[in-house]
Amino acid sequence: MEHLECDVLVIGGGGAAARAAIEAAKKGLNVVIVSKGAMGRSGCTVMAEGGYNAVLRTTDPDDSFDAHFRDTVEGGAYLNDQDMVEILVREAPKRLLDLENFGAVFDRNEDGTLAQRPFGGQSKPRTCYAGDRTGHEIMMALLDEVRRLDGITVLERTMGYGLIRDHDGKVVGAVCVDLQTEDAIVITAYATVLATGGAGQLYPVTTNPVHKTGDGYAMALRAGCPLIDMEMVQFHPTGMVYPDSVRGVLVTEAVRGEGGRLYNARGERFMKRYDPERMELATRDVVARAIYKEIKEGRGTEHGGVYLDVTHLPDEVIEGRLETTFKQFLRVGVDIRNEPMEVAPTAHHFMGGIPIGTDGKTPIPGLFACGEVTGGIHGANRLGGNALADTQVFGCRAGRAAAELALKLRRRGRRIQVRETDAPAVESEIWSTIGQEDTILVREKLRKTMWEHVGLERSEKGLKTAIKILNELKETVESGLDDEYGLRPVLEVRNMVEVAIAVARSALYRTESRGAHYRSDYPERDDERWLCHTVYKPDGSLTTRPVKITRLDPRR
Repeated sequence: MEHLECDVLVIGGGGAAARAAIEAAKKGLNVVIVSKGAMGRSGCTVMAEGGYNAVLRTTDPDDSFDAHFRDTVEGGAYLNDQDMVEILVREAPKRLLDLENFGAVFDRNEDGTLAQRPFGGQSKPRTCYAGDRTGHEIMMALLDEVRRLDGITVLERTMGYGLIRDHDGKVVGAVCVDLQTEDAIVITAYATVLATGGAGQLYPVTTNPVHKTGDGYAMALRAGCPLIDMEMVQFHPTGMVYPDSVRGVLVTEAVRGEGGRLYNARGERFMKRYDPERMELATRDVVARAIYKEIKEGRGTEHGGVYLDVTHLPDEVIEGRLETTFKQFLRVGVDIRNEPMEVAPTAHHFMGGIPIGTDGKTPIPGLFACGEVTGGIHGANRLGGNALADTQVFGCRAGRAAAELALKLRRRGRRIQVRETDAPAVESEIWSTIGQEDTILVREKLRKTMWEHVGLERSEKGLKTAIKILNELKETVESGLDDEYGLRPVLEVRNMVEVAIAVARSALYRTESRGAHYRSDYPERDDERWLCHTVYKPDGSLTTRPVKITRLDPRR
């Protein structure tokens, strides 16, 4: 096996990974980024269109950190760790300034101040944006900074698979796979940062790129790290539905932020029934369930969606502030200036994941995490615009803390020593996955099961059915999958099965409805007895732990 050494290893190819690497490199350290696809194009950051939440008061002078804090906690159904939310809202403006210094260009008001638009679940317009291509603008600026700094090496088309430890049990790097040669690479480091994003590919209809197969969650579990709130999977209310080739592609919340209206096939503006005050700008869980119900009860369009209409907006707004959306529909023959879009919910974001402290530390020494792979920040439902802020705030913090650990160990003259059995064991596990079972059939059965039983609406019966099927798929995976299409799909399906079981079992365990988690057999929302995180342990058992409440307690 090839062996590389560095000070800080960052696994991931999106905004959180880039920000962590930048912060570590600024300390003069040698950083390696491992990206499963092309750096900056394999993550969700580059695909995020709507915006970045920050209290700047450029549009509404009455906005405040307290208001952003309250909106985030209430939107998350009080399942957020409030110390993390406090950091998110207070440091988001600083990290936005960093992005501008890296070269990002955001839309501005006539007086030169940064423009801000309204977004769902927020009491004030605080979402900064670059038209409807905000994530792309941010990612390009981050990539420029990564290239500018000395000390950052990027390994593209390389997949992290197994974390490795020293004799004290501290994580000291990972075994990765070069997806072009299929050779294993051991990368050792004083500190390792997981920033691999979510697992939207567990579902057949998703906004996520093909790379998002839950690799970071699976790596953490295999290393003995628990996961929290894995049942909290957000379905974005508006994904494209027709034609099938674009099904699930994101239709940004910016469309509703700019005044887009939702109608069912009868021409009714149905959000009046579900949230008459906020209407289309209700939180994502509310809007997604409303659309789901309209379709389920027979008021959907012929292609299984509802209508999202912006024809009442001026052409210059559509062509300017919604340029990406305008072009993506024009490519399939729909001119949104003159006709409505057809949309339906699509799997989008995981609010649960690896538990971290305020500096990105995980329960495993030497391992840090940031971005969507983590849990506890967004609670039971993420507000649109908070994810991009999360990548920068906690990417920066995780990178800084990882650098501090690496510097401390370097100053002590400590050498990185891998436990002799670790790397060979991981490599052996990689190749033990090869067998005769059809990889693609297993993947499609998993995704069908998740969509039917662990989707927007869940029940004890459906979840037990899903768990039974997923456990059978796990046995199939362990017997070996065919590598007709290469090693990558084999490793991804192995990860997907592990993560899908964690999601389904956590969903069965939480016997209430809260945020994005809706149980039809427990429809009453926000049971006080469940004001706690679910904790999924590596052995498959479940328990709970308290939510960190600092200011807003719904029980008082």
